[in-house]
Amino acid sequence: MIDEFARIHPDAKIGNNVKIGPFVSVAGDVEIGDGTEIMPNAVIMDGARIGRNCRIFPGAVISAIPQDLKFDGEVTTVEIGDNTTIRECVTVNRGTVDRMKTVVGSNCLIMAYTHLGHDVKIGNHCILANAASVAGHVTINDYAILEGVVAVQQFVTIGAHAFVAGGSLVRKDVPPFVKAAREPLAYVGVNTVGLRRRGFSEEAVHLIEDMYRIIYVQNTNITKALSIVEETVPDIPERAEILDFIRKSSKGVMRG
Repeated sequence: MIDEFARIHPDAKIGNNVKIGPFVSVAGDVEIGDGTEIMPNAVIMDGARIGRNCRIFPGAVISAIPQDLKFDGEVTTVEIGDNTTIRECVTVNRGTVDRMKTVVGSNCLIMAYTHLGHDVKIGNHCILANAASVAGHVTINDYAILEGVVAVQQFVTIGAHAFVAGGSLVRKDVPPFVKAAREPLAYVGVNTVGLRRRGFSEEAVHLIEDMYRIIYVQNTNITKALSIVEETVPDIPERAEILDFIRKSSKGVMRG
């Protein structure tokens, strides 16, 4: 159902059973999947690719051009996966030549007043609480949770299943499976509650704790700590993910 007071460009591709409320603006280079709802006063700009069964709340602005002085009008997109909710007044900027697209995965919850900058990539099942501010080129992996008023510096990567406490300033990469808090941001433990909720075995949780105890608690330099993990911890998938993440970190990981 499209409200008579909505403004829809004739070139926009609108799926089946889409609901568009009054005073919504939808540009021409837009695709909206089946069953999605766009609520009053939302603005969907050129380059938006919205999946199925999403909910876009009032005041959201999807696919505005980047807040980047180097942007030169290149044709880029915002891609939002299925079953994702975008709450009130969220802004999602489209990509630049770096990645050519900004991506929000499926089954995500992006709460009110959050900003996602250009070329951000967010995985599936992520939650970003109210007024999170994510700068350009950031990567946030599956099942990560950012509490309210978290600010993430450009080019940072946040690992899968990580939990970042409210009000944090994220200047370094946050490895997978951890809880991060304090100022400057630091390791405060493993996200055991989240891991158990998502079906991780007790053995895997304990081994993850053992790995981060070696990396962050035993005051060993990071290169030596990773070697000790490799030598002493059983070869489980989570071990490979942690080692690979830290070794590939270009900004360096947060402190212990």
